[in-house]
Amino acid sequence: MNNVLHAMLAESPEAIFAQLPPKRVGETDRRYLDEVLNAGFRNTIDPAGIFARTEAAFAAKFGVRYAVLHNSGTGTMQSCLLAAGVGPGDEVIVPPLTAVATAVVVVQCGAVPVFADIDPDTFNLDPADVARRITPFTKAIIPVSLYGLAPDYDGLMALAAEHDLTVIEDNAECFLGEYKGRMVGAIGHAASFSFQASKHMTSAGDGGVVITDDQEYAQNIRKRSCLGYATLGAKPGDVFVPRDVRQDIDFERHDLMGYNFRMSAVQAALALGQLERLDALVAARIHIARMYQQVLDEEQCDWLIPPVVPDGALHTYWTWVCKLDEERAGVDWRMFRKAFIANGGDGLYSAWRPVHLEPVFRNLAFYGRPDQAPNFDPRYKGTVKSYQEGDCPVCEELQPRLCQFKTSMQSIDAVETQVNALRATIREIAR
Repeated sequence: MNNVLHAMLAESPEAIFAQLPPKRVGETDRRYLDEVLNAGFRNTIDPAGIFARTEAAFAAKFGVRYAVLHNSGTGTMQSCLLAAGVGPGDEVIVPPLTAVATAVVVVQCGAVPVFADIDPDTFNLDPADVARRITPFTKAIIPVSLYGLAPDYDGLMALAAEHDLTVIEDNAECFLGEYKGRMVGAIGHAASFSFQASKHMTSAGDGGVVITDDQEYAQNIRKRSCLGYATLGAKPGDVFVPRDVRQDIDFERHDLMGYNFRMSAVQAALALGQLERLDALVAARIHIARMYQQVLDEEQCDWLIPPVVPDGALHTYWTWVCKLDEERAGVDWRMFRKAFIANGGDGLYSAWRPVHLEPVFRNLAFYGRPDQAPNFDPRYKGTVKSYQEGDCPVCEELQPRLCQFKTSMQSIDAVETQVNALRATIREIAR
């Protein structure tokens, strides 16, 4: 449990938002950036030790031993899959309600994504449906802590243990979340975080990190993200080959295939600055979600339905999402969105289309021709040859009714504008 965050949640909104600088860039970020710039850039040198410092700080924040910085929260998951031995002939189970990257990285490893349905109350991956999808070809599961809420990790980890599967947490939307007293990110075999600009913290608009407690796995993840250099290790900042080694004529550089998913020093500096106020960034989003919820309670609105937050879970609200009961409300999703905007709302975001119904999956448009998809690789002996309507009926029924409200505002005034827009919209529809 993160005692710092819980203490901050007891503070006033003014005290929380006072720690959020305008435009998400503060003096700490600038100081670390200046350190890197003053150190200069040279090949195979860690400017100001910024990689080691950022990786060590992130690992410590989540109570694990290793952190490996990446250029994105997509590269993170691909490195994890490759390091787990996922390749052609394998299946990886993913949810259909997520950003497309969660499933695309499986294809990029030459493996077959298998979509398991979601729980209608939490909107997260349903362990019971995961169990139905496991086959002798299943190699891994990528559960997503959707919108900031952890899935049923007890159920998922039990399945993983029973079938010897690797669990890679996709926590792009969940920083400092909790599940039954444990930090989300320290439950699976590894955890992926994204620093893309919309996330709780960022590093110049993109970036990511993997955390794990497994030294061998961490080293393999780093090698997969750094062109497979043979001498790279797991410890923080171990991202360069020593000069005397790399200059030798007999140095065999690459002992496996890796990609170039490395983070830049400038991004690492900004990430470290953001990390130091992460508790405030997360506390602000939780406070915003509570303000939205207060509107529902005060207006006795029973047709906007947030996900169920199970006992022992701390939801950290990358966004505040509700299911719109169109029949009770008497309006459909687009009518509700139009009214919300007319009342001063800053847009209303839909959930992603179910990933298995996106054209790239419906048409198997991964490579030049559909028959080149991993699903038709002769090494794959499974039965998943197509993706179509009906594969995940709970998700397909739920997705068109989900309303995502922003929680990224950096000032109380901006929050109140959105909250007041919601209140006015509910009252207008209730008339």
